[in-house]
Amino acid sequence: MGINCGIVGLPNVGKSTLFNALTQTAAAETANYPFCTIEPNTGRVSVPDARLDALAKICKSQKIVPAFLEFVDIAGLVAGASKGEGLGNRFLANIRETDAILHVVRCFEDDDIGHVSGKVDPLADIEVIETELMIADLESLEGRVDGLTKKAKGADKDAKATLALVGRVLEQLRAGRPARELEISKDDDKYFQMLQLLTGKPVLYVCNVEEENAGTGNALSQKVAEFAAQSGAGAVAISAKIEAEVAQLTDAAERAEFLGALGLEETGLARLIRSAYSLLGLITYFTAGPKESRAWTIHNGTKAAQAAGVIHTDFERGFIASETIAYKDYVTLGSEVAAKEAGKMRAEGREYVVKDGDVMLFRFNV
Repeated sequence: MGINCGIVGLPNVGKSTLFNALTQTAAAETANYPFCTIEPNTGRVSVPDARLDALAKICKSQKIVPAFLEFVDIAGLVAGASKGEGLGNRFLANIRETDAILHVVRCFEDDDIGHVSGKVDPLADIEVIETELMIADLESLEGRVDGLTKKAKGADKDAKATLALVGRVLEQLRAGRPARELEISKDDDKYFQMLQLLTGKPVLYVCNVEEENAGTGNALSQKVAEFAAQSGAGAVAISAKIEAEVAQLTDAAERAEFLGALGLEETGLARLIRSAYSLLGLITYFTAGPKESRAWTIHNGTKAAQAAGVIHTDFERGFIASETIAYKDYVTLGSEVAAKEAGKMRAEGREYVVKDGDVMLFRFNV
């Protein structure tokens, strides 16, 4: 399954620098002036996962295929975007197409890099973007009320349910709270998703801090983390500058040495991706063998037949069973054969809920 994360933020907060570092490209031009990025740049990033490497080593796999996340670098937003200021309408349309929002927030001081509002205040920056997204959602929903009301007067049950939900969301937005904070029932979730609300998307605040605070964050990023915890969002502190430097190092040993010198055990990318997975409720299962070891991304709670369908729709349609080994058992026992002999391989049916790290072999008949 493809997961798409839009990188947003005010101009000059480090969005394009972060995007370049994440995708290890120079696809997004960087410069010290607003709206340097006009058309959104897109890049796929492999998800670091030591478990996949361990499985490939055990299986002596010829090929390793990691899971991927897609990142989209979207133009900087300014106050008034919902009314067309800056690159407003284009910005909002690009966000609407993403699964999640990575909101880059400037949490560092630097006199050489201008700030669009003249001062560094991450919470104020967040408010600017949140306000614009809420205004856009308000206008979108208010424009649907009349049509839904007419349909709801008839026998359209979906229109009635949607209209009731729209009323709740409008009340939320008018109170100055994003739609993602609204408690949505399972029955209403499908209607909520169909509304395609900008403020209904999961948000991860990416706090861009100084190099010396890359591992721990600073006072400004702590404020963002506290705000995120209160608003149903996530937060992670990284240094886009460090990530850009790490991206230039192609040798794994050099990277480890560079990070070690800074007191870091891993890249900010690894922490960012873990945070994004957690925010989106994603987990990973594996297929492993001599030809290929591969990681597959699914939503937490996915059943075995659905997980098989991520590989190919025929696998789901003709699903018979999945031979499943927990990752820990697989690496502890050292092989699929050993796990089977030890009774650690299970034949699971289509209703089995896949667990993070499961190593699976699907049996199917089409």
